[in-house]
Amino acid sequence: MERRPSVLERWPTGAVLLLLLTAALLPLGLVLAWVTNQNIRETEGALVERSDQQGADAADSIEGLLARNILALRVAASAAMTSSRADPCAAAVRSLSVSPAVAQRFRIRDEQGREICTVGEFQGERPTLLVAPGAVRVWVSPQQLIHYRVGIVGGMATGVLTVADVEQAVTAAEGGIQRLSVSDGTNELPIFQRPAPGPETRTLNHVHAVSGGQLSVRTVTLVERTALRDRILMLMPLLMWVAATLLSWILVRRSLLTPLAKLQAAVTEYQPGEQGLELPTKFGAASEIRDVSLAFERAVDRIEGAEREALEALDGQRRLVREVHHRVKNNLQVVASLLSIHGRSAARPEAKAAYSAIGRRVDALSVVHRHHYAEMEENRGIALRPLLTELAADLRSSAPVEARGMRIDLDLDAPSTTQDVAVAAAFLITEVVEYAMLRRPEDNVEIAVRREDELTATLAISSSVLVTDVDQTDIARTQFERIVEGLARQLRSPLDRKLGRYAVTLPVFPDR
Repeated sequence: MERRPSVLERWPTGAVLLLLLTAALLPLGLVLAWVTNQNIRETEGALVERSDQQGADAADSIEGLLARNILALRVAASAAMTSSRADPCAAAVRSLSVSPAVAQRFRIRDEQGREICTVGEFQGERPTLLVAPGAVRVWVSPQQLIHYRVGIVGGMATGVLTVADVEQAVTAAEGGIQRLSVSDGTNELPIFQRPAPGPETRTLNHVHAVSGGQLSVRTVTLVERTALRDRILMLMPLLMWVAATLLSWILVRRSLLTPLAKLQAAVTEYQPGEQGLELPTKFGAASEIRDVSLAFERAVDRIEGAEREALEALDGQRRLVREVHHRVKNNLQVVASLLSIHGRSAARPEAKAAYSAIGRRVDALSVVHRHHYAEMEENRGIALRPLLTELAADLRSSAPVEARGMRIDLDLDAPSTTQDVAVAAAFLITEVVEYAMLRRPEDNVEIAVRREDELTATLAISSSVLVTDVDQTDIARTQFERIVEGLARQLRSPLDRKLGRYAVTLPVFPDR
């Protein structure tokens, strides 16, 4: 029992070599690359953590600035509203003057939101926003300011922070921050934006909530990208694997695969009978391939000798078959000629009609045989169009005197079929046309062949003599119906009888 080759034996040599080198070197390279990648990831993680911390520090600085100003304004305004209702702003200014790093612009309103007094330039605050005592509201105005409003006993106090105030608060924490802004969800206040980073850095976005979520601090921080030398270091083990694989592949290709490919191309291009097998003369340093080349030459010489003998025997067989067909065709023509001679010399009309009927059938068989002979010569099947055209011409030429005016109309596609189908179809047409010549010589006959699909075609014969009702006392008609029914069965097709039309289905060859 023949042993089935293993998976590796079915693979090309190059694929097996690549697999072995991969199994030997790639695991080591992957481990080293993984270790290097982990180190790079840890470094990048530390840089990202530092970036997150820078954003958090900036948010904490802004949170502290707001808390300090809100607390100072609440204390100063509460004290001022208690001690001096007539001019609480003057009392609040005196109280705020001793607080370091506190804004000196504010406005005090009563509990209904009516303005009591204002210190410094002040605009863009919301007069209808009422804040209960102890509550705080913070927002960003369209005038690019941060407003904070605190509720105190007997009224409200509103303070303002500018971009400069916020930027000064986060100066110590900004570090690697590239852009900083403050937003209340509706308006956004840009604090600063540094020049765009170079290709060696990338940016990270951070959002931190301050003032109980009333404001959000958005920061964009810079993080150094992985240097090119680090990436090369990470890929170095894989590059070593690629280099070893490439060098081994070049060596095997030059000494083994390329000579084999040349040998295969020469064998593939070889055409028996045209010229001898010409193999390359240079196969490199592989002596084994030269030995294989010589073995190929010896095998091809033996095969060519056997083919020449087989071709000579086949040619003799073809000549013999051609001679047999030629003799059969000649014999059919001799029979047709004898029937014609005896028909002309017959004394009784019935004998003449019988000779003519037999002659027409012999002619039909002769036509099919002649086209079958052409089929064997060209190996393309019997073409129905020329066959039926010649058959119709023969039927018109052998028609009785009273039917010489009958016209046979042809409407034919060009399918091809086998000899058995062609013989049955030719006999069917002959029977119908002859019956029409004898019964309705003044009417015409129409023969149509229509391809239905790749493997079937419909043969339809139309004549006024073809009626569906059969007189059982008409012996000739009964015999005619029995004959056409038998021919339809020979074609393995039901006979489709309609008024004035008989049709059968023919098996045909697909179009080429």
